[in-house]
Formats: sequence, structure tokens, C-alpha cells
Amino acid sequence: MRKRAILITGVVGEIGQALIEALAGQNDRQLVTLDLKPLPAGGHPKVIHVVGDIMDDVLLSRLITEYEIGTIYHLAALLSTRSEFTPELAHRVNVDGTLGLLRLAAEQSQWQGQSVRFIFPSSIAAYGLPSLATKARDNRVAEWEWNNPTTMYGCNKLYCELLGSYYSHNYKQLAAEQPVMLDFRAVRFPGLISAFTVPSGGTSDYGPEMLHAAAQGKAYECFVRPDTRIPFMAMPDAVTALLELAAAPAAKLTRSVYNVTSFSLSAAEIRDLVLRAFPEAEITYSPHSKRQAIVDSWPADLNDSAARRDWGWAPAYDAERAFGEYLVPNIRRRYGA
Repeated sequence: MRKRAILITGVVGEIGQALIEALAGQNDRQLVTLDLKPLPAGGHPKVIHVVGDIMDDVLLSRLITEYEIGTIYHLAALLSTRSEFTPELAHRVNVDGTLGLLRLAAEQSQWQGQSVRFIFPSSIAAYGLPSLATKARDNRVAEWEWNNPTTMYGCNKLYCELLGSYYSHNYKQLAAEQPVMLDFRAVRFPGLISAFTVPSGGTSDYGPEMLHAAAQGKAYECFVRPDTRIPFMAMPDAVTALLELAAAPAAKLTRSVYNVTSFSLSAAEIRDLVLRAFPEAEITYSPHSKRQAIVDSWPADLNDSAARRDWGWAPAYDAERAFGEYLVPNIRRRYGA
């Protein structure tokens, strides 16, 4: 008999390690993780880790013969800056990889006779505001506004949101017998800041890069202007958002895609918070025109009222607590600063 399991893809990335710890502590189901890389040294006793590619159909088929997968957290993705250098590869990984997993989840839902829950981290990159004047005017943007992404990563995320909604509501809609649908739920994240993982190619990474450089005593040139403002979130809140959305009763959800956010800061305000903790830090600005244009197209804040209403979303970390209690102390310990 197949063992009930939770599948997590892209688990070696920024969110994955924290998600493992949270799920391992609150769930008796087997955790099966998939990534191109092995887990960090030591792994986790409650995890079966598979080194492999989400594009490998044979591997995915083997997994579903061994496990009855009830929930999928699909974290695997090629991030925003890297995606601009290899847009075709980004499309294959971010779209084709997601499509394969959605198809697997849809088939599993039919075979099991109950919906497989598919949890998808989307991104602020799904937005694309046309000008700084529009960004200033439409300060707090809702899920359905300005869905005109300017990056391949943003296009990928937005399209995958639509694919997830299709597989949840309209898959095989012309079939004689309506199949059991999967249960797709997406979170649109702002910029994420982690104390435990090094920034790895996101266009919002100037925030965490400032902190990590300061703690190591390294000079840092910020690639956006001081006045550049977007929303951010501490990594523990990001994990909480995924878990809370996954646990929410389906009857209470009015959307497939939800904004979540915590605090909105300019690059200058982040610099001030870093200098408060590391007064000797050398942080200057050298805007990169193309990366600057991408960040300028993202909203200054996100309207997350639907998440607060439907499933009780409320971040635990505002800017002061995120830096004072989570980021600075842990990054100090990481580098012995």
C-alpha cells in the first residue's frame, strides 16, 4: 500500500528548509522532497530526499507509484534575474515543470477520489506598472490590477497562476463525466528576506544583500536608487503564509491567488536599518538601469485584504521586529559579526 505523503519541490532554496522544519514538526505524513541538489549536510530524519529534475516524467511517475501524494508545495523555479539571462530555460523550468506537476496532481485527484492540494508561491513580479507616476498613484495594488509583467519570471508566474486555476475549475470541462479537480492555491509574495540562506538571484535581493555584506564587513553597491520602494517579508512569515493557506477550509476561499505582505521599505530605509546594526557598513548606490526598471514596475505595496478576510492572514514581523529580532541577530551569528 502506498504511503500518504507531502511532496515539496525546490526544497534546497530559500523557503524549502524552513518549510521542512515546520511541516516535520506538525505533520505525521511522510515528507518527500525533490531538488537538483542534495539536502544540506545532515538532512532531516523525517524527509525522503530525491535528487532529480521536475522535468523528469519517469522520476515523477516513480514517485506516484511509491507514494499517495495529498499535498504538493511547488517551490522549484528559476528566479527573476537569472531568468532574464536564459528566458527559454526559465520557461521550461517555471512553466513546463509546473504544468507537469499540475497534470500529475490532477490525475492523482481523480485516482484518489479527492482533491490534491497544490500550493504555489507566486511573486510580485506578476505585476507590471507602466510608470513611476502610476506606481505613486496606485500605491497598494490588488491581485487583479496591473497584471502586465515585464520579465520572463513574472510572465511565468502569472501564467502558472492561470494554469492552476484552470486545473482547479475547468480541466476536462467538456468530458462526459466531471473529474475530481485538484485544489490549487497560490500566494503572491513580496520580496523575501532570510537570515539563514544567502540571496540567490532575485531582483529584490538588494535588501538581504545589504545585510549579508554588512555582517561580513564587505562594501556593498546597491543596484537600485535610494528612493526605490517595494514590499518585503521576513522568511518565517512566508512559511506561515504557505502553511496557513494550505490549511484553510476550501469553503472559505474566494480566490485561487492571494497577495500577502508585511512591510514596505525604500532602499534608503533598509540602508538605515542595516547601519543601525552595523554602523561601520559601507553601502553606496550604483543603480543598474535594467534591474532598476524591473523594480520600478513592481508596486510599492500589496493589498492583502482578501487573505486577511478569507483565511486570517496577519504577519508576525513588521520591519522593526524583522530586523531587530530575526534578521540581525541570526546574521550576526552566521558570520560571527
